[in-house]
Amino acid sequence: MKIDNLPEVFTAALPVLKKINEAGYEAYFVGGSVRDLLLKRHIHDVDIATSAYPAEIKQIFEKTIDTGIKHGTVTVLYGGESYEITTFRTESGYQDFRRPDHVTFVQNLSEDLKRRDFTINALAMNVDGNIVDHFDGLGDLDKRLIRAVGKAENRFHEDALRMMRAVRFMSQLQFTLEPETEQAISDNHELLSKISVERIRDEFVKMGIAPGSQKAFQIFLDTGLSEEVPGFKGKKENLALYPQLNFSPTTEANLWALMIILLKLPNEKIAHFMRIWKNSNAMERQVADIVGFFDLISSRAPNNYDLYKAGLRTIVSTIDLANILGQPINGRALVDRYEALPIKDSHDLVVDGHFLLKNGIPAGPRVGLLLEEIKKAVLEGIVSNNEEAITEYIALNN
Repeated sequence: MKIDNLPEVFTAALPVLKKINEAGYEAYFVGGSVRDLLLKRHIHDVDIATSAYPAEIKQIFEKTIDTGIKHGTVTVLYGGESYEITTFRTESGYQDFRRPDHVTFVQNLSEDLKRRDFTINALAMNVDGNIVDHFDGLGDLDKRLIRAVGKAENRFHEDALRMMRAVRFMSQLQFTLEPETEQAISDNHELLSKISVERIRDEFVKMGIAPGSQKAFQIFLDTGLSEEVPGFKGKKENLALYPQLNFSPTTEANLWALMIILLKLPNEKIAHFMRIWKNSNAMERQVADIVGFFDLISSRAPNNYDLYKAGLRTIVSTIDLANILGQPINGRALVDRYEALPIKDSHDLVVDGHFLLKNGIPAGPRVGLLLEEIKKAVLEGIVSNNEEAITEYIALNN
């Protein structure tokens, strides 16, 4: 198979391959970029594999960075772009089920491709656009199938994160998982506990917000992977609703909010859940706001002060979350009400603490409490947002 019309991300990199070839070495585009080219998906960058050793690559190109010499990777700066170029290699001795203890450089492309995770990622393309396919990756692309290269159990023992990558690719590409590969995940799911939470989280989020997440999540549950991630052990029954949802979350914040709701976590446990998943403080606050506002609108109609405190981002996220859960609300009405609020931020209020002090309010906690009281009065239309009206309001209420 030959590709004639290559996207710019490849044509810009072709001179790099040509220079390596002219120096007497093999060089190929490999992995996800080739897969995405064939699937007509957006390509962020390209990876290059070569028979040249790192020292030889550094002789060919003027500007290089030693980004992973131990594992055969050199970054080449060329034409205003950077390219990771890795020597063909084999790997062995994965004691931590993630990184190889030993890397051996080889001169054979097939040996290099053999160590890759899935057949659709074990494709290569040479400088002329010819596709190299030693493991029927093209056939699996046609069948829309995720299949491990060689024996699936071996691939997962080499890198247990590959099990999460399998369900992530299922979700992103909307492919099916090949039965033997799925069985190997079921047989080896405990290995996932050896992997750092940060890496698992990245794959989990990519799976959860992709278009095929419902089917992928079902495999995530069925194979036992869910038992090996933070906060999910023994919660399969709670999470079983996810594959039945009509929509997938499209944002990371809504994915976590959805998990919290399905797990029926009380508010006081949200922070702990988010932290054991190694989320940022900002994400933790955002998710807590969404869950809190969802709980509020599930119990009563929000007033103007509720909308003000929530803010537009939380309101829109909560509307989406309600739709995902099959509890649609009149989102347009909520957004219109928010847009009509007389103030949307504390800076919009014409008075502040200094104003209150100058108007006879003694320094202390009362200043902050009175400011909130004034905000509520302005938001509910009890008083206009101008100094004269607020001064009169203060006089009448103090």
